[in-house]
Amino acid sequence: MQKVLLIEDDMTYSRIIRNFLEKNNLEVQSVNSLAQAVPIFQSGWPQLIITDYRLPDGNGLELLEQSIKKNPEINVILITNYSDIRIAVKAMKMGAFEYITKPINPDELLVTVKEALSGPVESKPQLPVAEKKEQDYVKGSSANASKLEEFISLVAPTDLSVLVLGETGTGKEYIAKKIHQNSNRKDSPFVAIDCGALSSELAGSELFGHVKGSFTGALDNKTGHFEQANGGTIFLDEVGNLGYDIQIKLLRAIEERKIRKIGANKETEIDVRIIAATNDELKSGSQEGNFREDLYHRLNEFTINLQPLRKRKEDIKLFTAHFIQQSNMKLDRNVTGIDAEVERIFMEYAWPGNLRELKNIVRRAVLLCGNKVISKDLLPQDLLEIKPESHEPALDYKSNLVNHEKEMIDRVLKEVRFNKSKASQVLGMDRKTLYNKMEKYGLK
Repeated sequence: MQKVLLIEDDMTYSRIIRNFLEKNNLEVQSVNSLAQAVPIFQSGWPQLIITDYRLPDGNGLELLEQSIKKNPEINVILITNYSDIRIAVKAMKMGAFEYITKPINPDELLVTVKEALSGPVESKPQLPVAEKKEQDYVKGSSANASKLEEFISLVAPTDLSVLVLGETGTGKEYIAKKIHQNSNRKDSPFVAIDCGALSSELAGSELFGHVKGSFTGALDNKTGHFEQANGGTIFLDEVGNLGYDIQIKLLRAIEERKIRKIGANKETEIDVRIIAATNDELKSGSQEGNFREDLYHRLNEFTINLQPLRKRKEDIKLFTAHFIQQSNMKLDRNVTGIDAEVERIFMEYAWPGNLRELKNIVRRAVLLCGNKVISKDLLPQDLLEIKPESHEPALDYKSNLVNHEKEMIDRVLKEVRFNKSKASQVLGMDRKTLYNKMEKYGLK
C-alpha cells in the first residue's frame, strides 16, 4: 500500500482523515507536531505528506521547506482552517503539490491524494525547469500560420534575441520552445520564467542566484535561472513586469554575458539566448519610462507578432480536433468531434482568450460529454450569447480580456465547488497559475 504521513494537531480531525484514507487502501501514519514528523519523513518512509498549516511547534511551510531539501521526491499537501490565498501562493511557489482549506471535501481530498501519488513529482522551484518534448504545438493552415512558421525557421538557427508579442492565450511559450528546439541549443536547457510571478524582493535571487548568508533567509547557495539555462535558452514571459533595478541587471547580463549572484564577489560567465514575451506594448512603455528603451532594443533583435485566433479562424477546426484528441488522452474519453451547431458557434465567437480559451472550453466539454460528439448544451453560457466581434481600442480590449478571464475562473471554481484540482484541470492551467490568478482577482 502507498504510505501517507499525516500531521494534524486536532486529534479528532486527524482521526477522521486517517480513517477515510485507510478505507481507500492507503497506509497512514499520523503525528501531531513538526518534531514528531521530521524523523519520519527524513527516513524516507512516506510517499506523500499531508500537513496542517498551523502546528504547535511550527507551521506547514517550515515542514515543506525541510521536506524539499531532504526528500524532494515526496509531494506535500497543506491543509488549514485559514483560507488565505497568499499562503497558498507562497506554498505553491515553494513546491507544495496542493493546498486545501477546511472543512475538507472528502472527494476533493481523495482526488488530490491520488494525483499526488500517481504521477511524477512536479519540479521544485529551485531546480532547473525541465524541457518537455513539444507535443502541444500544432501548425495552423492559415496564411498567418504559414508566415509564423517561416519566421521561426528563419530566426531559430541564429543567436538573435527574440521578442514575441501577442494577446493572452496566443501561445507565446509554445513559440519560444519551438524556436529553441530548432536551434543549435536544442540539446541544452530551456528554462521558462513567468516574470509576473516574481516578487520585486526575490527577482534578483531567482534570476541570478545568491550566496549563503547574503541576506536574511539565504540559508544556502542558490543557482539562478540564468545559470541553470547556461548553454541553452531562457524564456522571459511577461518581461514588462520586471522592476527597473532588475532591468538594469538584465541589460548588463545581455551586454557582458556575465552575471553576479547576490552577495558574490566575482562574476559568472554565461552563454544564454534570450526569448522574451509580453502582451503589452513595451516600446510605448519605454517611452513612458516604465521599461528601459536600451533593454527593449536588446531584446528586440527579431520580433514575432502572434495573431489572435479571431484573425485566423480557418485554423479553429484544426485546433479543435487537436484539443479533443489531447483531452481524450488526459481524461480517458473517446469523443470524436463537435456537431454542426457547435462548429457554427466556434466560428462566430471572437475568442478573447485565444487558443488557451479554446483549449479550456474543449477540455471542459470533453469532460462533460457522455456521447461521441460535443453538443451545444456542453458549452459555457457566455459562448452561447454570441457578441459581435469587438472593434474597441486596444486598452479597452485588454480590459475586456482581464474581465473575461476573471469571470471564466470564477465560473469554473463555482461549478466544481472550489475543488482546485478539478478547476485547474478544466481551466488547463497548473495550480500555481490558478492560485496567482485567484489572488490577482480576489477570488476566494
